[in-house]
Amino acid sequence: MTAPSETGKLPRLAIAGVFGGLFCGYLGLSAAIPVLPDHVRDRFGAGDLMVGLVVTATALTALLTRPVFGGLADRHGYRSVMRFGALALAFGGLLYFVPLGLIGLIAVRLLLGVGEAALFTAGAAWTVLLAPHNRRGQLIGLYGIAMWGGISLGTALGAALRHLGIDAVWTLCAATPLAGFVLISIVAPEPRVARSGGGRGLMLRPAALPGLALALAAAGYVGLAAFIIRDLQVRGIGSGAVVLSIFSAVYAGTRLVIGKLPDQLGPRRVGTWSGIGEALGLLIIAWSPNLPVAVLGVVVMGVGFSLLHPSLALMVMNSTESTKQGAALGAYTSFWDLGLFVWGPATGAIASGLGYPAVFLVGAGCACAAAVMANTIRQSPPPAAKGVSE
Repeated sequence: MTAPSETGKLPRLAIAGVFGGLFCGYLGLSAAIPVLPDHVRDRFGAGDLMVGLVVTATALTALLTRPVFGGLADRHGYRSVMRFGALALAFGGLLYFVPLGLIGLIAVRLLLGVGEAALFTAGAAWTVLLAPHNRRGQLIGLYGIAMWGGISLGTALGAALRHLGIDAVWTLCAATPLAGFVLISIVAPEPRVARSGGGRGLMLRPAALPGLALALAAAGYVGLAAFIIRDLQVRGIGSGAVVLSIFSAVYAGTRLVIGKLPDQLGPRRVGTWSGIGEALGLLIIAWSPNLPVAVLGVVVMGVGFSLLHPSLALMVMNSTESTKQGAALGAYTSFWDLGLFVWGPATGAIASGLGYPAVFLVGAGCACAAAVMANTIRQSPPPAAKGVSE
């Protein structure tokens, strides 16, 4: 059986199943986010520290297990691991109904992080396998849109269903990953190939530099998400929520309209210019004296930031054997989780000590560093992997 990526044809139904499974899984995972803070305070009388721990617990296990599930997917099949992830998310949603106490709730959130890691990592590697070689970067970008779409809709639905009672939210958390499991199961298993050893552990060499560049680029995103609304309020500009929404729209629209650029121009070139674009946008935001300039900044940043991840991911794929790409993607995406862990408190400290514009200036510096790293990453595909030479 020939892999779809070798035929040059785009298997639309298979892609729809994988993307749909990812979308449903993240929808269920994210539906709990808007209700968890009040639930933890009202049900357990906990403070802000425990609220933060409950909300972010999923990121901890996702960070630690993405490479593990990538390696398992390489050895046992992407479909199997992705289905496991969907079932873990559904089971975690059901456990919300069980009165386990605060420690039990944290354990449930840790389990959900495991499910998220399995679902996303296996699905990303499967997408690369399904994609024609000249559209891999584009499909990686669209895969990210499916994830963010699930997060956005899940958060909105969770907030809306809260008025019907928290059990309605928990039902959504359990039901939608099950729907995702069905969509994933409809897709035929990927062709079985001889899988070489290796790819185990938390670090794969091809993922190290692109992953570090991704972690650096996360500084700008964290700063924008956390402080743009407050920063524009302090400046007397306002409309921070609108500016943040424009960023999200530009982020998604860029991948839809020009998502093929990493494939067409090469990931190193596009990754370099994407990092520069993110940095330039952040500099404009830091300086912006009025709303139109702030909007210009998030548009420039959104375009650059949108294409940086698929460009860096494509570099990882181009330098990794086909039998180890799940582990490589798992290691690479773990750097995103690491970046969020580091830059969350770091940007808060910068904002407290130096002010909000300093957050964007630091993010711009990190984006410049990511651009330099992207430009220096050598692309030398191994014999077993196909790549883009630059």
